[in-house]
Amino acid sequence: MSVVAKAEEIVRSVIAPSAAAHDRDGTFPRAAVQALGEAGLMGLLVKPEHGGLGLGPKAFADVLATLAEADASVGMIYMMHVLGTACIAAAPRPDAAILGAIARGTHLTTLAFSEKGSRSHFWSPVSRAKADGDKARLTALKSWVTSAGEADSIVATTLSATGKGPTDSTLYLVNAKARGVRIDSPWDGLGLRANASAPMTFEDVEVAADHRLTEEGAGFKAKLEVVLPLFNLGSAAVALGLSRAATKATITHLKTAKFEHLGQSLGEALPTLRAQLATMQIRGDQLAALIDDGVKHLETPGPLTMLRVLELKAAGGETAIEVTSLAMRTCGGAAFSKHTAIERFFRDAHAGAVMAPTVDVLREFIGKALLDIPLF
Repeated sequence: MSVVAKAEEIVRSVIAPSAAAHDRDGTFPRAAVQALGEAGLMGLLVKPEHGGLGLGPKAFADVLATLAEADASVGMIYMMHVLGTACIAAAPRPDAAILGAIARGTHLTTLAFSEKGSRSHFWSPVSRAKADGDKARLTALKSWVTSAGEADSIVATTLSATGKGPTDSTLYLVNAKARGVRIDSPWDGLGLRANASAPMTFEDVEVAADHRLTEEGAGFKAKLEVVLPLFNLGSAAVALGLSRAATKATITHLKTAKFEHLGQSLGEALPTLRAQLATMQIRGDQLAALIDDGVKHLETPGPLTMLRVLELKAAGGETAIEVTSLAMRTCGGAAFSKHTAIERFFRDAHAGAVMAPTVDVLREFIGKALLDIPLF
């Protein structure tokens, strides 16, 4: 069975039936995470030598879009886990035990990059590690950490103890149950309500030398080369899933809602609604094509790879907002009165678009890239 087929089965049996309840109550979808682990999908990118599937960007994007079509919160949990896993695997001395646990589906990880002081500029933390012999001690105010209180480990960044500039950072693997790690407030967001995203505080958290995931001061390089490509690809895949979900829900509504006095469905009676539906389909197909192109650039890097990486999240966020907004307008009262899942897709699309790097920041980067101006 392909990984997409496995994801589709988990969607049918576990994720889709509980998505609305998790969104309503703001509860974490533990059963979905467990099912993904049992299917081996939590180790999607982990090398076979550690028990993983050893797959690449295309499988990641396809699985993620499938999950997000049913529940974008599950998609976001999965995306952050895969990103954290990629950081662990890219370490100078990868932790085989943790990678093995990830491959078996018994270890959930996540990222903690953004900070209260640096906001959407996630690449420039304001916190600074303190050296303690061969260990490090971290004190930081992290703005949003997906799977807060649920993850087993957290890939965190701070400025290097000896760093001199705003990008001289280091990545660390933090035990989520370590002394000094705490959640500051529960998550009660407008969208992506079921991903347990919350601000967290690290207060003098001890990290052993073998849990430093980059060389001292080399965190920025890892963020650009390991995290950003997968994060932007994953964000676009989540947006694609939301766009497909909104389009399918709109098709269902236009086929089933009737003008009884005309004896026609809304879709049959109103060409304006058919035109809006067509726009939704076109935008989703355009995003899918951009994702396919982005995957090719990641698999075979070239001079345009970074530009494509930057475009992916910007286009994804805007597409999801446009498509879900059209779905709200096309389905009218049925969407606004929550008789469909469209308003959930709408809220989730807006929540995803404001995650750093935001569309505005990405547009600035894209403009700089086109003009051969250094990004940082």
